[in-house]
Amino acid sequence: MRRAARKVRLSIGMVFQDPSLDDRLSAEENLDFHGRVYGMTGRARAEAVERVLDLVELTEWREAIVRSFSGGMKRRLEIARALMHDPEILFLDEPTVGLDAQTRARIWAYLDEQRRTRGLTLLTTTHYIEEVEAADRICIIDKGRIIAEGTPEALKADLGKSFLHVVAATPEDRAALVAAYPQAHAIGPETLAIPADGADFTAAFLARFGNRLREMRFEAPTLEGVFLGLTGRVLRDRADGERQAQRNAGRRAGRR
Repeated sequence: MRRAARKVRLSIGMVFQDPSLDDRLSAEENLDFHGRVYGMTGRARAEAVERVLDLVELTEWREAIVRSFSGGMKRRLEIARALMHDPEILFLDEPTVGLDAQTRARIWAYLDEQRRTRGLTLLTTTHYIEEVEAADRICIIDKGRIIAEGTPEALKADLGKSFLHVVAATPEDRAALVAAYPQAHAIGPETLAIPADGADFTAAFLARFGNRLREMRFEAPTLEGVFLGLTGRVLRDRADGERQAQRNAGRRAGRR
């Protein structure tokens, strides 16, 4: 980095958590300016603009002013911009917050292809834990501190637990469940996640509470289960997080 600082910078792509587009320019102008900053030739910029706009499905809005975009469209454009110059390492700070499931899947499929075909390195922070199932290495961070790290397979094998996700038939049944299983975690307003320890746990549980449930689902060890077991709570509510991000963006817009 000391000997070739400019070359290092040119190899980096970044998707920031907060919006960083120029909303007075069009989508195409934002991308073209980014390409110029990174020293891309005119032909390379034009080809890259076509490629990344198609990836995030914004081709028909290429001439639209970004100020008119929805939050999700702006997020897609930021991801497209980060990919313009084919970086060697891409930093992604909660890149898909506010995106629909189809767009998220499309973008991650493209990034995974880039990892396989040209060795792109991805460093991402996310609250959608399923997005890192294919990662080479994961760090779980709680309250600013790394509490576990390793491959997804190793984390699930070493720290993963099986859970019964249950919904009680009545409030009284829910209270009885909580009293019987104080290690249960609340997931949303109704569902409880109860650690299913041992091969005979489910049978014994059903014998005791089978007629007091409205729903039940067995969950094999997952990364989200690892997080739940380590922290005692689910990942922050995504809807609340997205609404807060939108409110913050509104306040910033109001200060302009």
